[in-house]
Amino acid sequence: MKQVVQNYKSGELALLDVPAPACKPGGVLVRTAFSLISTGTELMKVSEASMSLLAKARARPDQVAKVAQSVAGNGLAATYRKVTNRLDSYTPLGYSLCGVVEQVGAGIDDVAVGDLVACAGNEHALHAELNWVPKNLYCRVPAGVDPRHAAFGTVGSIAMQGVRRGEPQLGDVALVIGLGLIGQLVVQLLVASGVRVLGVDPDPGRCALAERLGALVCGDPGSGVVDTAAAELTGGHGVDQVYLAAGGATNEPVELAARLSRDRGRVVDIGKCSLDLPWNAYYEKELDVRFSRSYGPGRYDAEYELEGRDYPIGYVRWTERRNLECFVDLLGRGRIAVEPLISHVADFSAAVDTYRRLNEGELKAVAVLFRYPREPGEPTAPAEPSTRVVSAHVSSNSRRHSRGDRAVRIAFVGAGNYASSMLLPHLAERDDAELSRVVTTSALSAANAKRRFGFAEASTDVEAVLTDPAVDAVFVVTRHSSHAELTRRALLAGKAVFVEKPLALSEAELAAVLAAIEESGNDRLQVGFNRRFAPLLRRAKGRFGQRVGPASVRYLVNAGKLEHGSWYDRQGSEGTRFAGEGGHFIDTVSWLLDGDPVSVHACATPGQADLQVMLSYPDGSTAVISYVTSGAKGFPKETIDIVADGKVLRFDDFQRATLYGRRRSKSPRLPHGRDKGQAGELDAFLRAVRTGGPMPVPLGSLAATTLATLAVHTSLGTGAPVRLDVAPTASPNRTPR
Repeated sequence: MKQVVQNYKSGELALLDVPAPACKPGGVLVRTAFSLISTGTELMKVSEASMSLLAKARARPDQVAKVAQSVAGNGLAATYRKVTNRLDSYTPLGYSLCGVVEQVGAGIDDVAVGDLVACAGNEHALHAELNWVPKNLYCRVPAGVDPRHAAFGTVGSIAMQGVRRGEPQLGDVALVIGLGLIGQLVVQLLVASGVRVLGVDPDPGRCALAERLGALVCGDPGSGVVDTAAAELTGGHGVDQVYLAAGGATNEPVELAARLSRDRGRVVDIGKCSLDLPWNAYYEKELDVRFSRSYGPGRYDAEYELEGRDYPIGYVRWTERRNLECFVDLLGRGRIAVEPLISHVADFSAAVDTYRRLNEGELKAVAVLFRYPREPGEPTAPAEPSTRVVSAHVSSNSRRHSRGDRAVRIAFVGAGNYASSMLLPHLAERDDAELSRVVTTSALSAANAKRRFGFAEASTDVEAVLTDPAVDAVFVVTRHSSHAELTRRALLAGKAVFVEKPLALSEAELAAVLAAIEESGNDRLQVGFNRRFAPLLRRAKGRFGQRVGPASVRYLVNAGKLEHGSWYDRQGSEGTRFAGEGGHFIDTVSWLLDGDPVSVHACATPGQADLQVMLSYPDGSTAVISYVTSGAKGFPKETIDIVADGKVLRFDDFQRATLYGRRRSKSPRLPHGRDKGQAGELDAFLRAVRTGGPMPVPLGSLAATTLATLAVHTSLGTGAPVRLDVAPTASPNRTPR
C-alpha cells in the first residue's frame, strides 16, 4: 500500500510503498476514502524537517536536553546511533480521516465491515491507504454525512475540546485569534453555542470567511476594528473568553488577549504560539489561562487509546471518542459547515507535490483533502491467535544443526529504537548474517528497517516468518508482554530464538516457553543479557581470578525516572519496570559468581520507587542490587563492587575497572563510549546457530534468572525471602570456552 512519509533528517517527502497493517484485536482496519491535511500542525512539521541540524536543535531544545542526558548515561557512540536512527527514518504524516471498515478485529462489536467511520490519531489516522485504528479513536459516521466532511473529525474534536475548556455560556462574547482551520471551526462551534464571536487574523480572506460562518466582526490585529467591536458588544468590559488558535513565534496573540479580555476572563491556548505572558496585564485582570490538550480526555493515555479502556461517563463526560462522535453528529444535523473550508481536493497520488505547493506558498488553503482510489476487494477474516497449551519443565534435549559456512538467515519481529540502534547496526555489517525478513505492527517501521539495514522483505505478518523454512533465527524485539508467546511459537516452529529481556512476565509464561522446548526438542534460545559479554567486564573478571571463598557483591543501578507516558510504566500490561529490566543485573551478578541464585529477598521504599534486592548463591556468596530512581542524573548508571579473598573489584559504568589487592591495578578509562556487550552477545549467538554448538548461556541459567526476577515482586508482596528451584538442574552457569 502507499503512505505519505517524511525523513526528518533530510526533509524528504515521499509516497512510499509499505506493508499493509495487520488487523489486531481491539480495533478495525480502515480503507481510507479521504484524509485531511492539517495546514497548521503538519506544515510546521514539514517546515521543521527542512531545517539544518543546528536549526532543528534550536527549535527543539527539549530534545537536545534528552540527547545530553543520554550521552552522560550511555556514552557518545550509543547516543549517536540512537539519535541517527530517529533522525534518519521515515515518519508518518496525517491524523484525521474518513474511510470504510475493511476488517474487524477481535473484541469489536460496534461497527461492521462496510461501515463508514471517522478516525483520529497521529499514529492511526495517517495519510495511508489502509490504517489500523483502535476502538476509542474511531466512530461511525451518520447516514447522509459526506465522507469528505467526516474527514474533518479529528480537527473538529480539537476545536471542540478548546471550546469546552473555555466554558462558554449563552450570550457570552468570545474572541478567536487565528482564523486558520482550527480557528474557523472554533468560530462555528461558539456560534452554535449561542456565543457572539469576534475574530482576528492578518489574512482578509480568512476574516471574510469567518464572518460568513457566523462571526460578527473580524479583522487584522492592528486595525482597531475588533477592539472597537469588543468595546461595543461588552459595554467596555472586555470579552469573556479568548481562544488562541494561532501559531508562530510572535507574542502578539497573548498581548492582544490580555488587552481585550474582561476582568477574570479566560484565555484558552489551542494552537502552538509564543506564550511569554505579560505579567502585569495578566495579573491585574487575574486572567485564567488554560490549555486545551488535543482531542480531549484520553489523549496520551495508552490504556484509553490503545487498550480501549473508556472513562466512565459519570466522571468524564467528554472524551476523545465522545468529542469525535459529537462533531460528526453536528455535521449530520447541519450545525457545522466544513464545505466552505475546503480549498483543494488532491488525488492521493499527488500528495508529495501538494505538500510542496503548500509549503512554498504556491497553494493557499484553509483545508486540503486527499482523495484515495477505491479498491473494494473482499475483506479478509482476522487470523485466529494460537491457543496451544503445553506442560512445562526444563528440558535438556537439543535439536542442533550446523549451517557450516552459510550465513545465518535472520528475521526480526520488532524493529524499534533499541533494535535499530543497538542490534541491527552490528548485524548489518556481518558477512555471516543475512537479514531476511522484518515484521512490525507498524507498516512504516518495517519499511524503515528494510531501507536502513537491507532486509530482503518487510511485512506485518508474524506467521509468515514462523512458517518460512528459509529463516534460521528469529529475533524477538517487541514490547515485554509479547516476548514469551512469540518465543514459544518460534521455538515450536524450529527456529533459533534471540529474545530481548525479559523472557517472561510470569511463571506461567516461563512454563509455557519451557514446555515448548520440551515438546519440540528445540532449546536454541538466547535472552538479550548482554552485560556478561562486555569486554571491559570480562577482562575485569579475569583479572580478579578464581575465588576460594564466597563473595559479596554490591550492584548500584542508578536507573533514574521514566519520561512521562513511557510504555515501561504500563504495569498492567508490560509488567513492573524491574520485571522488564532487572534480569540484566541478576544475570550479570550470576555470571560474575559462576552460579545461579537460590533465594531472593526484596524490600522497597514507599511506592516501590527504590528497590533493594538481596540474592543468595549456593557457595554462600551474596549480592545486593540497589535499583533506584531517586538518584542524580549526573551519577553513573551502573557501579559494581565485588569483595572476596582479600580483594576488591570496582567496576565503574563500563568505563573503568579497578582491582584492589596486594597491589592496585586500574584499567584505562574509556572516554568515548561504553561497550555493554551487544556485539559480543550477537557474535556468540550467531556462532552457536551457525555451528550447532551450545548456546551462549545455558537454558537453566536463563530460567533461573527469569524466576529470580519474578520473585522480586513476590517477595515485595509477602515481605519474606523466596526460595528458587529450577528442576531438573541445568548445566552450571559458566560461559562456554
